[in-house]
Amino acid sequence: MKKLFLFAALFSAITLNAKPRIDRAEPLSWWTEMNCPLTLMLQGEDLADATVSIQLLHNGKPVKGTTTGLQVTGQHNAESPNYLFVDLAVNQAGTYRITLKKNKRTTYVDYTINTRVAGSRERQGFTSADMIYLIMSDRFVDGDESNNTLHMAEKADKSNVHGRFGGDIRGIINSLDHISKLGATAIWPTPLLEDNEAAWSYHGYACSDYYHIDPRHGSNELYKEMVEKAHEKGIKVIMDMVPNHCGACHWWMKDLPYHNWINQFDEFTNTPNVFSANYDINASEYDRLLSNRGWFDRPMPDMNLENPDLLQYFKQWAIWWIEYANLDGLRVDTYPYIEMIPGSEWVKAIMEEYPNFNIVGECWTRPAPAVAYWQSGVKNYNGFDSHLKSVMDFPVEEAIRQALENDGQGWGNGLTRVYDAVAMDYLYADVHNIMIMLGNHDMDRIADVVKDGDLRRVKLANVLLATMRGIPQVFAGDEYGLKSSDRSLGHSTLRMPLPLGEEVTEEMQDMFDYQSNLFQWRKGEPILHTGKTMHFITRDNTYAYFRYTDEGAIFVYINASEDHRTIPTTHYAEILNKYNPVGQDIITGKQVDLSKIDLVASPLSALVVKLEK
Repeated sequence: MKKLFLFAALFSAITLNAKPRIDRAEPLSWWTEMNCPLTLMLQGEDLADATVSIQLLHNGKPVKGTTTGLQVTGQHNAESPNYLFVDLAVNQAGTYRITLKKNKRTTYVDYTINTRVAGSRERQGFTSADMIYLIMSDRFVDGDESNNTLHMAEKADKSNVHGRFGGDIRGIINSLDHISKLGATAIWPTPLLEDNEAAWSYHGYACSDYYHIDPRHGSNELYKEMVEKAHEKGIKVIMDMVPNHCGACHWWMKDLPYHNWINQFDEFTNTPNVFSANYDINASEYDRLLSNRGWFDRPMPDMNLENPDLLQYFKQWAIWWIEYANLDGLRVDTYPYIEMIPGSEWVKAIMEEYPNFNIVGECWTRPAPAVAYWQSGVKNYNGFDSHLKSVMDFPVEEAIRQALENDGQGWGNGLTRVYDAVAMDYLYADVHNIMIMLGNHDMDRIADVVKDGDLRRVKLANVLLATMRGIPQVFAGDEYGLKSSDRSLGHSTLRMPLPLGEEVTEEMQDMFDYQSNLFQWRKGEPILHTGKTMHFITRDNTYAYFRYTDEGAIFVYINASEDHRTIPTTHYAEILNKYNPVGQDIITGKQVDLSKIDLVASPLSALVVKLEK
């Protein structure tokens, strides 16, 4: 009798294990009238070769008969038996029951097809009329302390400089008035998706679930609310996406759909961080492949977008978040690390879904030709087109920082560096669609690097940022002239919380007011959004340029020297003669006559004059 019982228990266990089970269906939902086809990835247990059928639900119950609203057009297995990819034709909104049958046993998942909102396809992405405010999400503002101690691998601990501080979506929502007052018209929070690493998870770049906001930041619903509230204040939202790598704690790492879902090696292999291998005619295939397939870091497995199922998964992932949350743009982390051709196909699919959208790629390299290579529309020798509308202007960022880190003495130093960097503008397909910045969450703050930490030099840098061509981006905290707390400890100490209330000193407020004046003015100045540039070289650590259109011009003169400088207005006759030389200095509000030959700029000062025809 005992043996019979054991046999029955064993038979029961085998039978239960044979039952198919669906744990996940991604994307989480879909919409009618989408350009991107829908392939549902089902994950669970024993799903391979299951028979798939669909029924429409009415009042939560299946309607008898087949449906034409959502139809199976194909299916295929992965290498793991616990996945099934199902191609679906979407014809009508509704909730459907997708049933899998295998070994005379069934499992199902209910799936929603929504009606696409009118005008979604035509949404306008961020442009050169915007100013982008970069938020290090966990290190910004803690608006909800109740989510700091959730049962995740790492809890908030403000005493650990490399740990989580508790910044969250509620903190961003609470700060929208501050952001708007600064003059920002778009926000770019660093990744808010779940990152469940046991340490260093605060940065968010090791995603463990592509379809869910990290509960320590909030929820999918709260993220959507943040976008709605930002839009109410005229602020666009840019999502930070990382298709190059996931986190080692991603749920699929325990059971990959395919061996080549990620790039794998016999032992841990880093990327060599050599972007030039992508376009270098002398590069070896070894270096080229390693550049794209090596891992960014040990806790960041490198995704292989050459796997067609993964590529389709990532296309749908990006489009799902744009449609679900009503996003205005994407920022793509470590773009050149992605396999080149599938990476460009990924961007192309998004842009075909949203033709007026904008995506900026982090192509962190120098010099300018190496950056311009990645902007869509550049006539590259090999015909490659990334389909990225926008790239980040790291060459100008570097030039501004180097120009202000010393007294500018010596040939080619000082603001001559900025002139030389801007002289490379001919390389870009659209010079107005490059993101300019003074720094970001991965480099020392601008106040860290200027000579003597002098905030007058930080103000000069911000005048350049507000008046040059391109899309300006400000890193949260730089509006107060913040400095890193301890640069010897690395990036964590520059990613510190935003000062609030009494923490804001008079010096900080003065810096904020200065930048607010500049960026609020910039919002309503189309010359700065689309105007051409004409600049003038000197060797005395000054820099002069005009942003201009047929209707008017903005004259900018930067004196980064510690001496008074006479402004050589006669040098500017070829453009100055086209406008009324008398205009208003945007910084001081005073009238300035640029026809005078004895205008003098004070040390470490800027002049910004609006000129009319």
